Amino acid sequence: MRSNTGFDSRPTVAAPRAGRGPWRAVRRRRRLPFVALGGLLVIVCVLAYAYGAVQLGDRIQVLAAARSVAVGHAITATDLKQVSAARDSGVQLIPAAQAVQVIGRTAVVPLVAGTLLTPELLGDAAFPPAGKVTASVALKPGQYPQGLAAGAQVVAYVSTTPQNGQPAPAATSAGGSSPARVPAVVLGVDLAGDGQGATVVTLLLDAADGPRLAAAPTGGVVLMQTAPQGG
Repeated sequence: MRSNTGFDSRPTVAAPRAGRGPWRAVRRRRRLPFVALGGLLVIVCVLAYAYGAVQLGDRIQVLAAARSVAVGHAITATDLKQVSAARDSGVQLIPAAQAVQVIGRTAVVPLVAGTLLTPELLGDAAFPPAGKVTASVALKPGQYPQGLAAGAQVVAYVSTTPQNGQPAPAATSAGGSSPARVPAVVLGVDLAGDGQGATVVTLLLDAADGPRLAAAPTGGVVLMQTAPQGG
């Protein structure tokens, strides 16, 4: 029966909304693993960021060799570069702020590019050190070991008898006939040599041995490489 207002007074039944019922519950259950995975990824990222921040915060700017440096070479600004290194209480690295103090000092061992500098790798600004001299000798194959390189410790056996059989004006060893034994450190090896087939080897040796080596006759010097500790 219709009312006088002209509207239908019969109760209406609302149509079911899309997404309600069991299908919505299934979709909710399917989304839960993805939500959990997303939360786990967020936690991992936060932890990774925190760890990286701690590591970066414990790094310092230090000095390193920008290129290869030979023994005895005076350090210049172009030989240095700044790198980031982890702080290590067991290694005394040189801070980048001390570059001015490093320039002019000498390398006491051969340095390869990228070597982190420590005080032990650097010597005094003056070279050669007190009580030492440098000397260069021209050597033929067989008078020095193959593969000889800067930094090697050697013994120079200096003969006092030249090739023509005449004694050379050099001090003899205690026995008077055996070659003199002169410890030295190789500063450089010039394979181009003297242009006559000889290799020029530059040595650092005691000042007292300098005259003996300088007076050695042609072919009267033979180098033998020793162990790093000099044995």
